[in-house]
Order: sequence, then structure tokens, then C-alpha cells
Amino acid sequence: MFLAGCNFRCPYCHNADLVLRPEVLADIPLDFFLAYLDARKGWLEGICVSGGEPLLDPGLGELLAVIKGRHLLVKIDTNGSFPDRLGEIIEAKLVDWVAMDVKAPLERYAEVTRSKVDPDAVARSARLIRNSGLGYMFRSTVVPGLVGEDDILKISKWLGGSGIFQIQSFSPVNTLDPAFGTIKPFGPNEIQKMADSARPFFSEVRIEGA
Repeated sequence: MFLAGCNFRCPYCHNADLVLRPEVLADIPLDFFLAYLDARKGWLEGICVSGGEPLLDPGLGELLAVIKGRHLLVKIDTNGSFPDRLGEIIEAKLVDWVAMDVKAPLERYAEVTRSKVDPDAVARSARLIRNSGLGYMFRSTVVPGLVGEDDILKISKWLGGSGIFQIQSFSPVNTLDPAFGTIKPFGPNEIQKMADSARPFFSEVRIEGA
């Protein structure tokens, strides 16, 4: 499920409507969502809560409690900019798996996300996730001219010793900044080279979308 709104403005984001124009998208009524879950009892194992940035939603904790009350697993996708809120749902045992998007090396966060961002908060989220005891993944999207091989190596050194790291190619479709819709993504060989440079620092390195 997707929750609308995000505090970042990554120009390559392919969820432009969800970030900038959520009012043009159809809402799913809560009773319909719950009926969907209940109709799949014994078949559906879990829910991924994504965005946007789910931790912006003030009702997230209540929503996760409803999902967990149905004995379902919960995975949350986050950009890592709200470590206190993330810590609250982890402490309340409302989440089983966390995927954190690592946008760039810490010193480049404001540039890449085109947002006011506290790099220390992002670093705190990464530490919290690594020490949580939960399943987790860090993942970075590579974009020619914005996030490339040098950035992946810096991110790898920063997060060295972590579990899964996923490198994913951006999709030049419905991008937040229309100019990024004209950029050709990195080729498979280029992304494989980045994955090879990251491999010594993680238990597992995955490639997505290349």
C-alpha cells in the first residue's frame, strides 16, 4: 500500500503524482482495505507500506496496529529522515522488516534530494535499523549525472558491515523533474561494476531493474 506525501524532492522519483499531486489519485477507504485483508486471511502473509514517505502520516501507528492485529507481517519503506518515528514503531513491534532508501553519501543528501535534510537524522536511522534485530535492506538508486559509481562506493564504506544492499536503476517514467525523463539509465554492465565495488562491504548485494 502507498501513503501519499514526501519531504524529499528527488528529481528522478517516478512517483511524482504521489509526492506532488496526491489529490489526483483515488483514495482507498479504510473499510475496503480491511475487508480486502480479511477476505485473504490465511493466504496473505504481509503488507508492504510504502510511499512517498510513510512516516509522515500521523496515523501510521494506528494503521500498522490494525494490520498487525490481523497477524500479518509488515514491511515499511522509508527515506530514513525520521529516526524518532521509526524508533517508535520498531519499539512498539509494529514492523517486521525495514527497507531504507539511501539517496546519496551523507554530504550530498541536500543536493540529491533537493530538500532541506538533516544528515545526522539519516545516519541515526541507519544505525537504528542495523541494531534493531529486524530484517532490513539498504538500497540506492543510481542515476547518470546524479548518483553514480563514486557515490555507491562512499555509501558502501559508510554502511559497511550491513546485511543486504540493493542497487537499483532509476526509471525515466513520470519523473518528478520532467528533465530526468530524457536521461538514459546506466547499462547492466555499469551497474554490475557498481555492485562489484559494493560487495566487500555487505553480506549480500542485489541488483534491481537493470
